[in-house]
Amino acid sequence: MTESKTYEGIIRVRGKGTGFVGLEDFLEDILILTENLGFALDGDLVELELLEPIPDERRQGKVVRVVEPVHSEFIGTVKQNEQGQYYLHPDNFRIHVRPQLPKATAADEGMKVVSKITKWSSPHLDPVAEITETLGKAGEHETEMQAIIRSGGFFENFPADIAEAANELHKKQSQIFADAENDPKRKDMRDRLTMTIDPHDAKDFDDALSLKTLENGNFEVGIHIADVSHYVREGDLIDMEARERGTSIYLVDRVIPMLPEVLSNDLCSLRPETDRLAFSAVFELSPEAKVVSEWYGQTIIHSDKRFSYQEAQAVLDAGAGEHHDALAAMMELSRKLRAQRHKDGAIAFEQPEVKFELDETGKPVKAFVKERTETMMMIEDFMLLANREVATHIHKLCSDAGKNTAFIYRIHDVPNPDKIEELATFVHALGYEFNTHKGLVSAHDINQLLEDIEGSPEEDLLKVATIRSMAKAVYSTKNIGHFGLAFKHYTHFTSPIRRYPDLIAHRMLRRHLDGSEITGKEMTVFEKLSIQSSEREMEAVKAERDSIKYKQVEYMSERIGEEFDGVVTGVTSWGIYVEEKESKCEGMVKLASIRFDYFDHFPEQYMVKGQKTGTIYRLGDPVRIKVTRADLEERQIDYQLLR
Repeated sequence: MTESKTYEGIIRVRGKGTGFVGLEDFLEDILILTENLGFALDGDLVELELLEPIPDERRQGKVVRVVEPVHSEFIGTVKQNEQGQYYLHPDNFRIHVRPQLPKATAADEGMKVVSKITKWSSPHLDPVAEITETLGKAGEHETEMQAIIRSGGFFENFPADIAEAANELHKKQSQIFADAENDPKRKDMRDRLTMTIDPHDAKDFDDALSLKTLENGNFEVGIHIADVSHYVREGDLIDMEARERGTSIYLVDRVIPMLPEVLSNDLCSLRPETDRLAFSAVFELSPEAKVVSEWYGQTIIHSDKRFSYQEAQAVLDAGAGEHHDALAAMMELSRKLRAQRHKDGAIAFEQPEVKFELDETGKPVKAFVKERTETMMMIEDFMLLANREVATHIHKLCSDAGKNTAFIYRIHDVPNPDKIEELATFVHALGYEFNTHKGLVSAHDINQLLEDIEGSPEEDLLKVATIRSMAKAVYSTKNIGHFGLAFKHYTHFTSPIRRYPDLIAHRMLRRHLDGSEITGKEMTVFEKLSIQSSEREMEAVKAERDSIKYKQVEYMSERIGEEFDGVVTGVTSWGIYVEEKESKCEGMVKLASIRFDYFDHFPEQYMVKGQKTGTIYRLGDPVRIKVTRADLEERQIDYQLLR
């Protein structure tokens, strides 16, 4: 028997076809066995009914129908089965079906293709599909990157009409700039010492900083953001394309911009020694980095210098050089801003970022963790200041006017109590203190944990576990604050070249400054765009991670037999996960491959223990490993444990 009541939720499919659906009314996700999946695929919105409960087992359900499918196309490799029939092996390992390709030929075998389902008559049979596009030979660099891009629903090239519209704006740039220059609302700040500080290979410059020392000993700090909203108007062709893309994507070898490059790398970009239009947040800061006064509005700026992070850091480290005094003053202010955030409870998450050096064919010849300079943190400090103060300013404006706040926020909810208790169990098993109160935790407690683990072998591991216990930051028109940053009001204002919500924030701020009413109907649209932008951001992050994972496996495929130092990142009943220290390449040591002993798994202690020798491997342990296999198709690395 089943319950007559039905529920809706997003299904997540694991393994070879086991589904889980999280429902608000139930603490545990509902289990959907393969025979009860129906036509559902991973990520679909489904309607399900509950099956009769079985004592001491997880509650099970059955998919009644797919309410909203999410997969319009499937990317994978064409393969041939033992019967000589061609089928699609999906790149997405969570797709549990293997679409049949009756029209495929021998020429398609081994090719990476895009396909769509044409017929699916029974959930007990694989669907029938047809190839709509061939991306190239599987395993080749360009093919794999294109597959990752398309799997996320992104496109590298812009449609012809969008490119043409962008080129038209570029042709008219002199007139557009002249009109802006004559706008009495736009403030001329070209006399301020202004600079950009970005990665050495940056092509678009979203933000610039200006500094002026005031007679009273305070500092005027200008945080100038590319005025994309002046060029890209709401509802025009370029805007609608940017809305669909939602964000720029940063893969290991390329950037897929949200805006056409003529805008992102030229017209809107705050390039050095060039007059540019900006939307600015200008603050008077005391020597203690307290905000004394503020001004927001559209400006004209002139960037005097383009620094890379390393170049600016070198000037500061040397204590002399171009614009040293200004850099030193900004650094001192940023350190005080950072210290205050930490004191207020902002969580100091800093994860290592893996980078690759690629040869001319795209093969990784070097993998390394990106250097994090203090100049990077300095820029982050000022961007956080601008984002916080803009959101706070809008809140005050609306409160003073006695109306509901109309704005787009970046929000971060408090952690789920169950996840915090799971984290506490994990942390205690590794020998650390972590104060929780029935699943409730303060940012100060999390920061204390991060301080305690600093420099330990398990530092990165525990940071990842802590981040996974947190809620995800998303966009919303409904403000609940930002737990991770300990801000009551926070937005994304500082990157409109690469994030659509920042462009919305610019437009809304301009309307508030002009006293223009934002209607409830408009807010409904903005909330939908917030949800859409959050979803696109998650897809972009997945694409970026997939490109890194592919290159990590490819990097290790050229190092079969080589030995490395690693750290244990996971233990299961079938194997030990190990992360190589330099490249952060994670792989599996199968317990069956450890010849000198038979190991038992102790999940509550996060360890395995040898029956004969008593040898223990637990989370965070340093180990020596040898690469034995690197499977590019499955994105898997196998290691051998060396005694």
